[in-house]
This record gives sequence, structure tokens and C-alpha cells, in this order.
Amino acid sequence: MSRWSPRDAEGEPEGLILFDGVCVFCSRWVRYVIDRDPRARFSFMPIQSERGRALAARFGIDPKAPQTNAVIWNGRAWFKSDAALTVLGALPRTRRLAILKSVPRPVRDALYDLIARNRYRIFGRTQTCMVPSKSDRARFP
Repeated sequence: MSRWSPRDAEGEPEGLILFDGVCVFCSRWVRYVIDRDPRARFSFMPIQSERGRALAARFGIDPKAPQTNAVIWNGRAWFKSDAALTVLGALPRTRRLAILKSVPRPVRDALYDLIARNRYRIFGRTQTCMVPSKSDRARFP
């Protein structure tokens, strides 16, 4: 079993996405999900928050140098490409992309890791976590 294999997430809220809040790419991902999630099934927590750091530690994510995001779905925590494809598979317009889970995880995660390693260099980094709009604040517990 890989370190990033899906695992039990008992007690965690369904649809919670744990993300790197200072990563511009990750913040854009959150905005992308919000804009395409009319049923508001997903909520968001930056790893840099107090609760985010605790959750990251529970799942083996280094909050100082996160290598993955995570999503809680069907009572399990999903990581790396599994997390992204799980979210995309739950959104109305991108549901078909879930078929990419048929690609072996090591292949998908190699691409995920390439982007993750270079995300600050390519997309940038902020000094503070993203601030949600008033209308979106309820989705950031």
C-alpha cells in the first residue's frame, strides 16, 4: 500500500478539500471547484490554518511542505491525482474525467508530482492564504 493510498477519514466532513493556501495554483483550483459546484458539496480548508495543520498531520502531509492536497469523499481521504479526479468526477461538467482513474495511479501521480514540485515556480506563491469572498466564507470551516 502506497503512502498516498486512500484511507479512512472517519469523523471528517464529507467533501472537505485540504489545500495549500499559499499556492496560487491551489487557490485557483479551489476557485474552479467553487464555480462549478452548484450544490456546494465541497468545503475548503487551507493546510496553513490550525485545523488544516492538524488534519494534514493526521494524514501524513507535511504542513510546511505539502506534497499533496486531499479530499474527504465517501468516508475516505483521497490524495494526489486520486483527490483531483474524485473532485472532478463529482462536479456536473467534469464528471467524465473520472475515467482517468483507469490510468494506473503511479502514472497519474508522476504527472501530479511534477506539477506539485514546480507549482510555486510556475504559478507563484502568496504570503498569506487566500481570503474567500463573503458569499463563499461558509464553505471554509
